[in-house]
Parts: sequence; structure tokens; C-alpha cells
Amino acid sequence: MWFFARDPVRDFPYDFGAEGDRGRPAGAWQLHRGRRKATGDPVSVFVYEVKPNADEQTQAAKSAFKRLKTLRHPNILSYIDGLETEKCLHVVTEPVTPLNIYLQARAEAGGISELEISWGLHQIVKALSFLVNDCSLIHGNVCMGAVFVDRAGEWKLGGLDYMHSAQGEGPPPHRTSPDLERYDPPESADSTKGTGEKWSADMWRLGCLIWEVFNGPLSRPSCLRSLGKIPKSLVPHYCELVGANPKVRPNPARFLQNCRGSGGFMSNSFVETNLFLEEIQIKEPTERQMFFQDLSDHLDTFPADFCRHKILPQLLTAVEFGSAGAVVLTPLFKVGKLLGAEEYQQKIIPIIVKMFSSPDRAMRIRLLQQMENFIQYLTEPVVNTQIFPHVMHGFLDTNPAIREQTVKSMLLLAPKLSESNLNVELMKHFARLQARDEQGPIRCNTTVCLGKIGPYLSASTRQRILISAFSRATKDPPSGTRHSRPFAAS
Repeated sequence: MWFFARDPVRDFPYDFGAEGDRGRPAGAWQLHRGRRKATGDPVSVFVYEVKPNADEQTQAAKSAFKRLKTLRHPNILSYIDGLETEKCLHVVTEPVTPLNIYLQARAEAGGISELEISWGLHQIVKALSFLVNDCSLIHGNVCMGAVFVDRAGEWKLGGLDYMHSAQGEGPPPHRTSPDLERYDPPESADSTKGTGEKWSADMWRLGCLIWEVFNGPLSRPSCLRSLGKIPKSLVPHYCELVGANPKVRPNPARFLQNCRGSGGFMSNSFVETNLFLEEIQIKEPTERQMFFQDLSDHLDTFPADFCRHKILPQLLTAVEFGSAGAVVLTPLFKVGKLLGAEEYQQKIIPIIVKMFSSPDRAMRIRLLQQMENFIQYLTEPVVNTQIFPHVMHGFLDTNPAIREQTVKSMLLLAPKLSESNLNVELMKHFARLQARDEQGPIRCNTTVCLGKIGPYLSASTRQRILISAFSRATKDPPSGTRHSRPFAAS
């Protein structure tokens, strides 16, 4: 009897291409775009091929595999799955792009904003603070090749090959790549300078990363003395990082505090928005409402991917659980303009349908006022079976503003209404409003609306209803209603 061993690589539940992305992570890994076989969900796959006579490098790769698997933090690359064999290591993470490739793409599209960089650096420093202050770990490999960007534009720290304990338990791992030596702090080659604090080397390398983000690849350490394009508000804090004395380099938590001070590089609306979103679940309802109310004013300055992948989910959650009320609609529809038709149908239309059934008057009137932003995405079956039956209640509402806005909304809904809804149901309500509504402006707008939707009515209804309606309008006491007849007829 023959026994055939299963190939673990072949059985791996993820597919990925043969070629890695442009740009390499720090170390000997290759980054591939991949997908989960069962669902097609996108992932990134980091692959390390075991080579002969490379035991140190292989040990560093295995260490990175283990660290990434056990470390969980929002600003550290998210581990999903992995595979270890004698020939290779596979690490599956959330879909990401190397930072250098991301910056190149943004430069080709017009450049990355300082707002986005400020939050990206905030995330990397937050990760370093977590490692050294909460886990007593030294990253040991902070550089452009160790930073990745997800679909929302969030920066994630990876490259954990040379991570080691800050407790001095043995020497740090030997860095096998000569290309990384340019990021080494001066004290690593000159013991007379002292070792500084446990975070000193990582903070020096953070300074190198900042320099590269604004100025491009760092060819040699002496280039750090030239500030280049580093913003003025960041310069004093950058200079602390690349100072020759390791003892004066700030703890990551202190660095964040300094940069968040008044006028600091990380003191801006984008960082404030992100920090609020991180704690939105524990905020008071009034705080959430004020946040969503002010959000629309800032959205135009935020990156589109951030709005689609980070802001939008929070807006949808707020609507789903009713935690923000009608104020969430304005930013929701503003972000919706960034979506394609298919994505809009999938994510926003179900929420709109649900909101139309809400008893909240403020929600209903805001929906009617904003209808022009989403009417093109509503199909005729959805309008007739799920939207119009709820909208009709507005004709009977005791609030005049809702009755009036419901009438105006018919200009947008009429082309999508079925023959029965348009020629029978709607005409019943219009006849009652025009004849008996106590508000003159509502009677006037009903007449104007009838004239504008006339082309969509059946021939028999048009002849029967319009003549009667316009005749009634000429006898209405308020002059505005009498004047509406010729305006509607035009």
C-alpha cells in the first residue's frame, strides 16, 4: 500500500501570484497579493524562502512569524493565517501596500497631504509606544520597508524580524541585511556615546523614517542633517530623534505628546477625527451627535480611501443602531458620492430603505431634503414597494414642513412610480391636499408639482386631473396659489 503525503503549500487556503509586488519589505520576505480561496476576500501574503547557509536570516524570519502571530494591536500588521514548512514560511495579513509604493502612487496622483502623513506617523509611534512601554520590546527595524498601508490609508508597523526584549536578555539579533545599516544610530558603532534609554535606537530609526517620508530614500546617515521638506512644525521634534546623544531621544509616548501640543504637527482635524473614531463606542450620545454634525465640514480635506473604508463603516453603524439620529445623513451622502454604483447599492441603499420607515420626524424630513443625492440609485421596484408606502404617510403628517417636503419629493419619485401608485394613490393625496390643506403654500406647491409631473401621468388621468386641479387653483383665496396655475402649466 502506498501513502502519499499531502503538500501543505498546495492545501494552503489562500491563492497568490508568482511575482511579489514592487518594492520589498525589510528583510528577505516577498510580498504578494492574494485571496482566500473560499470567499475571494483580498489578503496579503508574505513569503520567505528558506535558503542554504542562511541560518541567521531564517531564524529572524521565524521570529517575525511568531511575533506577528502573538502581537495584537491596531497599529501593527494584522495576522490572519500562516504556514511553516522546511522550505518556506507564509504569513497571511490584511491587504496592505508597502509604504514606499503607496507614497509613489500618491505622488503620481498629486501628492500626499501633511494631514495624512501626520496620522500615519502617529500610528507608527503609537505602535512603538505599545511595544516598548507595554510589552518591553524593541522593534529594532524601524524603516520605510517595515511600514505598510491598508485600504483606508492606515499605516501599520511590520518588519518584526529583529524584535527583541528590552530587558537585556541576551544580545539583540544580528541584522543580516547590509542595506539596513544606514538606519543604525551612531552609538551602535561608537560605544563611547553610551546606549541611552531602551527606546533610543528605535527613535533614531523613527527619525530616519520621517526623513524618508518627506525627502525620499536615505542614502547615508549624514543626509539627516539636511531638513529638506520636513514641515517646520515637526522640525524641533525630528531634531530630538536624530540627536547624537541617545539619552535625550524622547520616549514614543512623550514624542506623541509633544507633537500633539498646540500648533504641533499632529494637532489637526484629521488626527482629532481619527482619535475620536478610535473611542467612538465609549463616547456619550451627545458627543457622537456633535461629532457627526461637524464631520461634513472636514470631509473634503480627508483622503477618499479613508472616507470610504474608515468613515463610512462608522456612519453606517451609527445609522444601524440609531446612535446619531438625522445628523449622520449629511456626511453619509457626502461620502456616498465617492462610491461606485454597485458599492452604493450594496452599502447605502439598504440603510436608506430602513431609514424611510423610521418614526423620527427629523430623520424623515432630512431624507426628503437629501433625496436628490440618492434618487439615481433607487430602482423602480424599491421605490414602489419599500420607499413610496412610507413616504405617503408624510401627506397626512400634522407637521406642515413634512407635508410640504413630501410634496416636493414627488418631483424626483414620480418618474419611478408604477402606474397605480402614480395615477391612483398619489392623485388621491394631491386632491385632498389641494382641496383641504390648511396651509396655502402647500396647496400652491401641490398645484405646481402636478404641472411638473404631468408628462408622467397617463393620458386619461392627465386630462381629468389637471384641468380640475388648475381650475380649483384659480379659486383658491391665497394669491400664491392662483399664480401657481400658469407657472405649473408652463
